[in-house]
Amino acid sequence: MSKEVRALEPKEIWENFADLNEVPRPSKKEERVIQFMVDFGKKLGLKTETDKIGNIIIKKDATEGMEDRQTVILQSHVDMVHQKNNATDFDFDKEGIKMYVDGDWVKAEGTTLGADNGIGVASIMGLLVSSDIPHPALEAMFTVDEETGMTGAKQLDPSFYEGTILLNLDTEDDDEISIGCAGGIDTNTTYEYDQVDTKSDVTSYVIDLKGLMGGHSGMDIDAGRGNANKMMARLLIESPVEISLHTMNGGGLRNAIPREAVATVSVGNNETSKFEDYVSSMAATFKTEYSPVENNIDLSVSKTETPEKMVANHDKNAMLAALNAVFNGVFKMSLNFENLVETSSSLAQVVIKDGKFETKSLQRSSVETTKVDVARTIRSVFDLLGADVEQSGDYPGWEPNPDSSILKTMREMYEKRFNEKPKVMACHAGLECGILGTHLPNVDMISFGPNIRQPHSPDERCQISSVQKFWGFLLEILKETPKKVEQ
Repeated sequence: MSKEVRALEPKEIWENFADLNEVPRPSKKEERVIQFMVDFGKKLGLKTETDKIGNIIIKKDATEGMEDRQTVILQSHVDMVHQKNNATDFDFDKEGIKMYVDGDWVKAEGTTLGADNGIGVASIMGLLVSSDIPHPALEAMFTVDEETGMTGAKQLDPSFYEGTILLNLDTEDDDEISIGCAGGIDTNTTYEYDQVDTKSDVTSYVIDLKGLMGGHSGMDIDAGRGNANKMMARLLIESPVEISLHTMNGGGLRNAIPREAVATVSVGNNETSKFEDYVSSMAATFKTEYSPVENNIDLSVSKTETPEKMVANHDKNAMLAALNAVFNGVFKMSLNFENLVETSSSLAQVVIKDGKFETKSLQRSSVETTKVDVARTIRSVFDLLGADVEQSGDYPGWEPNPDSSILKTMREMYEKRFNEKPKVMACHAGLECGILGTHLPNVDMISFGPNIRQPHSPDERCQISSVQKFWGFLLEILKETPKKVEQ
């Protein structure tokens, strides 16, 4: 079916995308795609190199008459998320992505498509291959391991680059021009608690909270969605019935709003009816408080076998107090950009089991100083508890520059070309631009791309007409690249 994809316009993108999608390229296992890109550049007779971490650099001279324009760095990442449906029989290590055309969309058969960020890579490849597209001197930057750590961006060797404008082709809405993103830091905590024998004359229950929307803990943090960990902690700490806590488990992925949480508890035999009524009342409370955003909250309680051990009361009270107190949600809105979350924190995972209490949370901000502030705020709660706190994975944000010269050029060009204003955005998620800016501090950066929906899932799809729109816009940007600034 890749034949029908290859026949799409613009062929400069789709043929290269089809070639790229024949190469397995999971994060941290990019050896094959690195070699593929090196072979591609060398076959064209272009200067092709790799840095120590594996990023590929391919350079192409300006076309005739464009020698006086600023050199443009074109950047995309070569790795992709490998996910498939449970029912799909597919070997990512051996097979190429099986694509097909569905109306105005390109999709994959039961797997991720790899349009994130393969369409960006293929677009740059199309420019490198071309012989009739006007462009300034180009420096193609293909980074590795974006999806699981941004390692390529973090360990980039800036000595390979002379460009003064960087176009990142890794956003997913064709009417947006991105000029900023959030940086982040992980806060992971561990606390060893005392266990004691479970009381006699108790009835044990499993409390199950599910049905929440979840979502991206950056992009969706201001959408009013419930955090299952915070809701479960609240339920436990507000109970009018004395609760013995055995276990709790909620959330999972560090960058996702937790959708589910489960706790095992015990109450006195003479308090069971009161406890069951309380859980029912909290179910109604949650539905009222989160309406109309959360429409499928499912809070249930069922009896279970009584565990032998429970959390000692002094530790139970301290841990629940920490969970109740730890900040979650929007910490600060931007004062410079309307409706932009500047700083946030998400309590991503909570595990209480076998004498160990563990949490994972992710703090984000487009401003470094407030990122430090919110990370310290989260840490303080667990420091007071006496937990071991590890803060790691720190990566910088990309602070928006509304006075960017390339932004001015692109905004005017977009309005003239499409007869509407683009959405000039900063996103509350991580892009490589924030890290690249630390290596290339004097480079003017912009991020844009075609419409891609449901990335990182087997439902990923890329819009054909949007790719055509994006390609035409990209070619015009290169054609109108500003002239070099005389020193």
